[in-house]
Amino acid sequence: MTLPRLIFVLLVASSAVGTAAAQSPVVGVASVIDGDTLDIQGRRIRLHGIDAPESGQFCEKEGKQYRCGQQAALALSDKIGQATVRCEQLDIDRYKRIVAVCRLGNIELNAWMVRQGWAIAYRRYSRDYIDDEGTAQVAKAGIWAGRFIEPSRWRRGERLTAESTSGPAGDACQIKGNISRSGDRIYHMPAGRDYGPTRIDESRGERWFCSEDEARKAGWRRSRQ
Repeated sequence: MTLPRLIFVLLVASSAVGTAAAQSPVVGVASVIDGDTLDIQGRRIRLHGIDAPESGQFCEKEGKQYRCGQQAALALSDKIGQATVRCEQLDIDRYKRIVAVCRLGNIELNAWMVRQGWAIAYRRYSRDYIDDEGTAQVAKAGIWAGRFIEPSRWRRGERLTAESTSGPAGDACQIKGNISRSGDRIYHMPAGRDYGPTRIDESRGERWFCSEDEARKAGWRRSRQ
């Protein structure tokens, strides 16, 4: 083999190895950020093809409102426990999160969340979970047991008629979780200097918290102001 040919073969092999490494599964014990987002060893993972209620979102059942975003996260957390989760990367989204199909043993968590009624099929990006959504809807599972706003519409500001507009998560949830330009996740308390000027854009992954403990567990740090 000539030297130029050998160099070409080595470059191709190196590229293939790099691509394979980049697509390696993410495996480990997962922390639940919300109903469609996990963190495994510091890597943020967005569950492919599904959309769960936001952390501060309220839904309605039997005429009473409840924190369906919180319930969705708890359902996923209870399902996973301390077991090892395996996530197969499909893409990287605009927030630099890994978009993946994640499994707990033989259970695909994306589909499980939709079948349990704690997430809906995110048709904008995939049609993979439409049948699972239909199953949940017929069974009136999770959020299908009452009224709810689709998470994407809720992020754009639409609310249930009686849902509080004083803060996206209601009066008790006023801690602002902001993401800085450098990507730092910082929460602001109502008495803080920067609290007033800080605006929450949930489409960027920013969110509201009901307690400092909740914010810290989600991976945010308190503002120094």
